[in-house]
Amino acid sequence: MKITVYGIVQGVGFRPTVYRVAKAMGLRGFVLNNGSNVEIHIDRDAQAFLEDLRKALPALARIDRAEMEEIDEKLGEFAIAHSHDGRRVSLIPTDTAICGNCAEDFSSKTNRRHLFPFTNCTECGARFTVIADLPFDRARTSMTDFPMCPNCTEEYSSPEDRRFHAQTTSCPRCGPRYSLYEKDGRAVDGDPFSEFARRIDAGEVGLLKGWGGMHIICTFESASRLRRVYRRGDKPYAVMMRDLETAKRYATMSAQEEELLTSSQRPIVLLHKRADAMDRLEKVSPGLGNLGVMLPYSGAHLLMFHHLKAEGVIMTSANPPGEPMVTENAKAFDLKLDMYLMHNRRIIHRCDDSVVKVNSGRTNFTRKSRGFVPVPIEANHKHPVIGVGAQWDVTGSISRDGEIFLTQYIGESQQYPTLQYLDDGIHHMCGLLGTKWVEAIGLDKHPRYSTRIVARRLAKEFGAELVETQHYHAHAAALKIDRKVQGPLVCLTWDGTGYGDDGTSWGGETLIADFHEYKRLGTLEGIPLLGGDRAVVDPKRVVTAIQMMLDREATFADAGEQDLYSKMLDKSIRASSMGRVLDAVSCILGVCCKRTYEGEPAIKLERWLELGMPEYRLDLEFGKKGDIDLARTLPMFDQLMDIDVRSDSHRADAAVSFVRTLVMGIAERACDHADGQGLRQVGLSGGVSYSGPITAWVKETVEGRGLGFVGHERISNGDGGISTGQNAIAGSLIG
Repeated sequence: MKITVYGIVQGVGFRPTVYRVAKAMGLRGFVLNNGSNVEIHIDRDAQAFLEDLRKALPALARIDRAEMEEIDEKLGEFAIAHSHDGRRVSLIPTDTAICGNCAEDFSSKTNRRHLFPFTNCTECGARFTVIADLPFDRARTSMTDFPMCPNCTEEYSSPEDRRFHAQTTSCPRCGPRYSLYEKDGRAVDGDPFSEFARRIDAGEVGLLKGWGGMHIICTFESASRLRRVYRRGDKPYAVMMRDLETAKRYATMSAQEEELLTSSQRPIVLLHKRADAMDRLEKVSPGLGNLGVMLPYSGAHLLMFHHLKAEGVIMTSANPPGEPMVTENAKAFDLKLDMYLMHNRRIIHRCDDSVVKVNSGRTNFTRKSRGFVPVPIEANHKHPVIGVGAQWDVTGSISRDGEIFLTQYIGESQQYPTLQYLDDGIHHMCGLLGTKWVEAIGLDKHPRYSTRIVARRLAKEFGAELVETQHYHAHAAALKIDRKVQGPLVCLTWDGTGYGDDGTSWGGETLIADFHEYKRLGTLEGIPLLGGDRAVVDPKRVVTAIQMMLDREATFADAGEQDLYSKMLDKSIRASSMGRVLDAVSCILGVCCKRTYEGEPAIKLERWLELGMPEYRLDLEFGKKGDIDLARTLPMFDQLMDIDVRSDSHRADAAVSFVRTLVMGIAERACDHADGQGLRQVGLSGGVSYSGPITAWVKETVEGRGLGFVGHERISNGDGGISTGQNAIAGSLIG
């Protein structure tokens, strides 16, 4: 019997497990990795074998389906046959944290891998970041540069060893090595990790090269110095804590958050700061009530903390502003840090840390990358299609045989190096998937988005059709794919800025959407963006436009600015953006009037929305823009500006009173539309849906009407999910 197995069967110890199960059952035959799946040839008891195999699967392996075929062949003693190429339909393994057994090896003074930073086995370690091609054999990884020593070869060849056919295995004798360098490139004598840790504890800022990229590291006390050196404004830094118990001394966490934090994917989890840790963490994530926390996931991290005195350190991606994370040792020195701890293994695919947040009981990805990529999502079509994303938080997507695969997180695409990274990431994924032809390229309608350059290049290369997609239609389509919603969905699509079909800036839309079409049901009253994109990064301009429209005193502009703005008011593009509304509320209430990173005013407002109560009565009025519901925000701003904010509690209550009234009022109208269409669900997507209070208020409204609330779980709420929506829309339109 030949059994062909599909699923996650490469680089996860699958074939060694097959070998052990077959030998235990006394079967004859062989197992073969052919680059597309795994073939198992056995002489008898196929069903019983499959049952035992499913029970014995390694932690990272997954069987999606198994096909059986009777064949006539002579079989000898069971063996693992050499891999060969085939049609690429297997799933690509993800990077996962060091497993418990390898952590014990690392800690044991009698083990030859004691304190070895590259300790791993068939069930853990780098996978996606070291793969050059499939099948997943050592010769197709960056470990090909490190021939195994006799001891590692013996383990690799022994069916009873857990490193049997572990393609990335090594030890201190034959594996990669770390070295410490000064900022001028001179090597530092002595033990690299102990010296690195000593200098980090002393206040220096260093770089650590990991599996799929590099991190900048310093203590919490050095956060201000890092901001000056790295020019990051108030953007929050992620931290790595020594262990779970340490993390709990700085942040509170639910059982779901703890499970994510300790999972084999080891993402950064956004957790609420403990009250007694707020002061110490203020410079790490200024003005925020939460903190991005992760735990050590590699031997290098364990070795760093073995020598560190600090309980935790800042760990932020090592990239020049607006550019991809550095992966080459020589280029790392351009960052001008104090020291560099780097190894000599090549990084084939850079991969940032994933970032997740538990929101109304669901896992929301603010960045889906290491540990979660490339895991496929079921598509709505079977066409080969590529989506290139929007402008910020870009990912690419490739569909194949009814599944959509996302690339790792790419970043902000304004800079050419990031555009090249997007192009490279899409081509690498196409190579791993065996995608040689593409029917369509999905791209955003915004004429100035730089990802359109990559889209046009790909369309020419593949001879594919360009399919423009509306930004908020793509958000809704991504949510439908995420939650497998059949048929039309009434969806609230709220974020900062997106190109509207009418030439204005959208961002506060209520849509009814299917994959092939959508209709705009509701929107927000337009606010002039004084100076266009300048207003996006300067909330005071948004507030000034509102004050001028209300014939109020322009409290955020001097006389000269008022004269200029009054001339610009009627000529400025208008934004129906929930993000801009939240920015204005944040500025009016004195929470944040200066944006130093994407979404900062609205993100800082979330803390006050969590603290306040709806103590003030604000009235939301609706008008009409043609046949579209128009939520009139200007009268609400007029009411908000009359509230006397004398204390933090007043500020929090005013914020809740405004935002809760607005979002629940719009959600009620969305429910009306769903009822009118005979639909039973209402969705929420876009960057604003990362806000815990806003999501909770929408969910409360929808479920209070007896309808189902649909929120993200597997695909990023924000623009990281746009390429998925583009793929789904393009695939439906060409079909």
